[in-house]
Amino acid sequence: MTVPTFALIDNTDAAISKRKAEVIIIGTVKADNSDGTLTLAPGSDVVDAAFDGTLVETLTALGATGKAEELVKVPAFGKLGAKAVYAAGLGKSEDGEISAQQVRLASGAAARALTDVSHAVTTLSAVDLQGAVEGTALGAYSFTEYKSERNGTPVAEVDVVAPEPGEQQAQQKTVTAATAIAESVIIARDLVNTPPSDLFPASFAERAVALANENGLDVEVLDEKELERQGYGGVLGVGGGSSRPPRLVRVRHKGGKKARKVALVGKGITFDTGGISLKPAANMDKMTSDMAGAAAMLATAVLAAKLNYPLEVTAYLPLAENMPSATAYRPGDVLRMYGGKTVEVLNTDAEGRLVLADAIVRACEDEPDYLIETSTLTGAQVVALGNRTAGIMGSDEFRDRIATLAQRTGEGGWPMPLPDELRGDLDSTLADLANVTGHRWGGMLVAGVFLREFVAENLPWAHIDIAGPSYNSDSPWGYTGKGGTGVPVRTLAAVLADIAENG
Repeated sequence: MTVPTFALIDNTDAAISKRKAEVIIIGTVKADNSDGTLTLAPGSDVVDAAFDGTLVETLTALGATGKAEELVKVPAFGKLGAKAVYAAGLGKSEDGEISAQQVRLASGAAARALTDVSHAVTTLSAVDLQGAVEGTALGAYSFTEYKSERNGTPVAEVDVVAPEPGEQQAQQKTVTAATAIAESVIIARDLVNTPPSDLFPASFAERAVALANENGLDVEVLDEKELERQGYGGVLGVGGGSSRPPRLVRVRHKGGKKARKVALVGKGITFDTGGISLKPAANMDKMTSDMAGAAAMLATAVLAAKLNYPLEVTAYLPLAENMPSATAYRPGDVLRMYGGKTVEVLNTDAEGRLVLADAIVRACEDEPDYLIETSTLTGAQVVALGNRTAGIMGSDEFRDRIATLAQRTGEGGWPMPLPDELRGDLDSTLADLANVTGHRWGGMLVAGVFLREFVAENLPWAHIDIAGPSYNSDSPWGYTGKGGTGVPVRTLAAVLADIAENG
């Protein structure tokens, strides 16, 4: 894992104009005036002065409009310490304001273009410091582990222009936190992008142990023998068809005495064929991302340690590979879950909720103050909300709190209900409940209703369905390349910070 090295520099004319770098990045704002002229974002004045005030004219002549994620390049002609100017479009400002997400997206688009640039300066940080650091670090990300030839290297050093003078300590703290958050997103991305030939329950557990040891976290791993001894019927049922047996990993950041406890549960299906209820062949390769929930929760636990949140943060990662074989669980089987409830399996491709149920019950035994679970759980999430908006369910107040923070971070998320009438559709004649209904309606909500059955009474909890947002199969955009996105790590970081501050 590599991220650029960020150095905070003064926002003085000399510090910016004479800085030796290959590229200096500025922001442009889409015209919202009668003559249709784009404007320059705050922090660009020094660069414009070096061009004798003609930078807008020059950029306009080159076709710049300031639209979101646009990138126009101009040689510096020796007018600056940098060799070239990259003008990154921020889109329109709302009432004169530019959001952190606009800065994040523009910074990401610029960073994706900095291939083989060793040193850059960004003035987008003068608009929003955290957004510029996060966007640059994530936009520069590339996963080349399996490439025999690597086409270019990401930017190594980025100087970020301080928004204001005299706030050096606070601003440096922001840079440090933003870098740590981006690093944790990249941990999740790397895990998702690792192919299932190399990432399976045991190897995922080994990576979790290594990360825990590196960051001073407590870690516990239950193998298949211990899972059987303790009665984890969901994890064992789902993982029983694979030659690579399941694991349950528990990683904990202590956070100090009397710290509030936050439980993080993440689905870790390292590959999902659907089991006996086999998926269609088309796009099955994307099921390498079915452990994105576990990746996000592990990365968030690491972040809690790096930023030393005054919380006890514990991640529970149920890891299994869902394969069809002579030992696979079948439609019609009844599983006895951890904690004693029984579930009739009607579809083995609804496996994520089974491993999660075991982990949720285990997490509740530790008596957390809050429980957050995330998973690539249902195709219905994509149908309802698309590929970029997570569905957030759970107890109403906590659900809405998380959705608000998700939107504020730019990752996005939408609060969804858990209608009580759907519970009856999960009734089983053989067991306490079935793992699916007999119809397709409200599939995302049904999965949430199923999980609710395993959450301790009166515990504030949330379920975040990231089936779409966890993986980008389309062209890169903003700070998001192809492959694993690391969603919802930044949301979880905001939630933990909010709990630490407000309880």
